[in-house]
Amino acid sequence: WTPLYFISCTKNEGIASIIVEGVVEYPLPCPFQKLKDVESIIKIVDIDGRDQVRDFAEDMERMLGSKMKSVKRLAESAEDADLYHDFNKTLEFDYYNSMLVNTADEDGNFIELGGEFPLEKNEHFNNLPVNTMQSDVQVPTNVYNKDAYILNGIYWSEALNDVFMNNFQKDPTLTWQYFGSSSGFFRIYPGIKWTPDSNGVAAFDCRNRNWYIQAATSPKDIIIVVDISGSMKGLKMTIAKHTINTILDTLGENDFVNVIAYTDYVRYVEPCFKGTLVQADLDNREHFKVLVDELHVKGEGKVAKAMKESFKILNEAATKGQGSLCNQAIMLITDGAMEDFKDVFEEFNWPDRRVRLFTYLIGREMTFADNTKWIACNNKGYYTHISTLADVQENVMEYLHVLSRPMVINHNHDIIWTEAYMDTVVSTAKSYTPSSPLFLQLSHGILLGVVGSDIPLLEVMKLAPRYRTCEASVSQTRHSNVLVLLLSCALGPPTPLSILVRASLRCSLKGVVHSVVRDLQYLGNFSNGLA
Repeated sequence: WTPLYFISCTKNEGIASIIVEGVVEYPLPCPFQKLKDVESIIKIVDIDGRDQVRDFAEDMERMLGSKMKSVKRLAESAEDADLYHDFNKTLEFDYYNSMLVNTADEDGNFIELGGEFPLEKNEHFNNLPVNTMQSDVQVPTNVYNKDAYILNGIYWSEALNDVFMNNFQKDPTLTWQYFGSSSGFFRIYPGIKWTPDSNGVAAFDCRNRNWYIQAATSPKDIIIVVDISGSMKGLKMTIAKHTINTILDTLGENDFVNVIAYTDYVRYVEPCFKGTLVQADLDNREHFKVLVDELHVKGEGKVAKAMKESFKILNEAATKGQGSLCNQAIMLITDGAMEDFKDVFEEFNWPDRRVRLFTYLIGREMTFADNTKWIACNNKGYYTHISTLADVQENVMEYLHVLSRPMVINHNHDIIWTEAYMDTVVSTAKSYTPSSPLFLQLSHGILLGVVGSDIPLLEVMKLAPRYRTCEASVSQTRHSNVLVLLLSCALGPPTPLSILVRASLRCSLKGVVHSVVRDLQYLGNFSNGLA
């Protein structure tokens, strides 16, 4: 192993400095010519790259461990609050609605759910006006903000206010903390004034966010099967395409997917993916959306061939140890299933019913509803009827509740890590999120929601001893969701990553810290010696 020697020369108004061990600065001419000219005022320190990586890994492990403890406290407190709350279907309760706070009517009186809510700009929270003494609640426009389930959930989740503040006091580096309810409301700390979109509505739905979906469900293999026969023309096809896109939006980098269209023959929307599953990362999801938009209706719909093809893909993936190695499901999107599928299910899925089947009946016609429902109910799935575009969002989300049931019954409180993302609602910097599912303790099979907290990537980078390593960045491998830190310096050989990776993996309860940054260029350009 060759030791690394670090001497940094920086310019400041024509005067340069030597920085020794990142602490002491000595002024001297720059560039200097000979070591003997400055030998009396500096010392050269041997830097062992392994020690640097080990120290950084330990610091990062402590930091991420602290964030996970905050999330666990939120999860435990939320479940306890729900446990001791008695549901009241006639509950009347005023709360701070983030869309309505500080809003007055023509007479100067605060409107309902829009009381006075002090806000003050805070540099720690992107210089946004926030209330660090109180959380508030955002409810999507498509959810009734005074529904009984919404009001009861908001009422018992008020108990999280103290936990939010205590977490922030214990760890002032914490940023946004939140609770996303399975009923649709989103409690965020610190409280903010929510800005509607350009259409004046709150389109944000926490149940669509990656941190919620990944925590609420296990990894999954999904085959989307869509009917493009002549009967699907017009509005039906528009609804079907929107349904496919919505399903794709519920998938993350731990999931695998393919999309098959059928008439009287089977057609892969992407021929290059024939007979296989691909990782549902952002690039692949967006690629599928483009191809789905180009689908056109024609011919007669015969779904049996498409079902057989789907089962073959999933069975082969399970046999070869490919895909997510967890949940498997087929999403059938059609305006009617006239065929008898009993033989297909007996050959590929019964009696174990390892692959779940979710059916989406498109359009107002209910002639084939019983058959479509039978397919789902006999394969541990769920049937929904989607007659308008407005029905798509809520109906697609139902499959997540079904896939979350095993986790709920087993009470798996695993901390789930998202890949890096930027949510422009409250943040202007890339972050990743540790999140945990919550469960209703008195009944099996019911998901309360998900708690989480943002960790800006820059917080991770602050731990890097940059004055010793020159450049550092965080990235992910392309084919496995593992946190990788890259250290580079032109002054020495590559820094080994094995110690860091092992330490980072220990930060997750299940030994996996998920991907952090997709773009290596985001945090800097690297010189030679890239590890």
